Amino acid sequence: MEHLLKAVILGLIQGLTEFLPVSSSGHLVIFGDILHFKQTGISFEVFVHFGTLLSVLLFFRKEIIQMLYAPYAVWIQKSNDTQLNEYLRWDLYIIVASIPAAFVGLLFKDTLEAAFKNVLLVYSMLLITAGLMIAAQFLKFRKKEFNYSRTFLMGIAQSIAIIPGISRSGSTIFTGMSLGMKPEKVAKFSFLMSLPAIFGAVLLQTRDLLKMPPSSSEMTGLIVGTIVAFVSGYMAILWLLDVVKKGKLQWFGYYCLAVALFGLSWKLLG
Repeated sequence: MEHLLKAVILGLIQGLTEFLPVSSSGHLVIFGDILHFKQTGISFEVFVHFGTLLSVLLFFRKEIIQMLYAPYAVWIQKSNDTQLNEYLRWDLYIIVASIPAAFVGLLFKDTLEAAFKNVLLVYSMLLITAGLMIAAQFLKFRKKEFNYSRTFLMGIAQSIAIIPGISRSGSTIFTGMSLGMKPEKVAKFSFLMSLPAIFGAVLLQTRDLLKMPPSSSEMTGLIVGTIVAFVSGYMAILWLLDVVKKGKLQWFGYYCLAVALFGLSWKLLG
C-alpha cells in the first residue's frame, strides 16, 4: 500500500510540474527530501516520463501529425501549402531549440546530477522562477514571429532550466514573451519543444532499465505512476494554456516564491 501511495504522489508531482512553470525536477527533489523518497529508481523515472510524453503527444496530436508530414509534403511533393510550410519551419525551429539542452546535458552531466542532491540550491533557484513568472505580467506582445535566433534563445533558456528549481516551461515561455512573440503561440511551442528532451530522457533511462528490469511485484506501482503522470500532465497542459491566455502567470510566481521562502527558512532556521 505504501508503495502504491508513493507511486501516486510522485506520478502526480511529475505530471503536474513537468508542464506547469514551477519546476518538476525541483519539486521532485523537495518532496523527496520531505517524504524521504531519496531514490525512486530508474524504472519509475522511465515510466512517469513516458506518461508525461504521452500526454503531450495526445494533446497536440493534430499538430504533431502535421509536423511529421510537412517535410515529405514540402520537400518531396513540393507542396506550396502555407500551413504545411509553417509546420516545417516549426520542425526546424524545434531542432535548433534542442541543441543547447543536449550540449549542456552531455557536457555537465556529473555536475547536474550533484545539483539534484542539493535541496538548498533548489529553493534558491525557485526564487529565480518566481521572479520570471511575476515579471511576465509586464511583458508586451510586439507582434514578433518565430525565427531561428529567437527559438535558439528559447533553447538556451531550456538548457538553463536543467538546473533543478528553474522551470523549463516557465523560462522558455518567459523568453519567448520577452522577445515580443504571442504568448499563446509561445506556450504551444514550449510544449512541443519539450518532446525531444522528454523523449531523449526516456531513451537514456530505458537503456539503464534494460540492465535492471523491474520485477513483477513492482509493475503495479509503475503502471499506477504512469497513469497518474499521464492524466495530471494532460490537465496541466490544458490549465497552463488557459492561464497564459488570461495573462495570469504571476500566480505561479507567487506560489514559487512562497515555497522558496518557506523552504529556505525551514532549512536555514529550523
